[in-house]
Amino acid sequence: MATSLKIEDTLKGRVQHLAGQRRRSAHWIMLEAIQQYVEREEARENFKQEALASWAAYQETGQHLTGQEVRTWLNTWGTEDEKAVPVCHK
Repeated sequence: MATSLKIEDTLKGRVQHLAGQRRRSAHWIMLEAIQQYVEREEARENFKQEALASWAAYQETGQHLTGQEVRTWLNTWGTEDEKAVPVCHK
């Protein structure tokens, strides 16, 4: 899919300058920037959807862990006394 992109001269110059420093084409720099942006925004949206689903599950069931319970559990990670995930409760 061919797509044209209009960017202002100042940004175009910055992209070209960076491309020269990196020994890459301006096209490569722009594709890399777009790819990183899309990946970051997809991850952000996935996180948001997971949070909304968790909130809905909590509202429906009341099942939860307190922040302190999670911190206590996480503090065991990587130790000889590593604990299993705590059981959620009301």
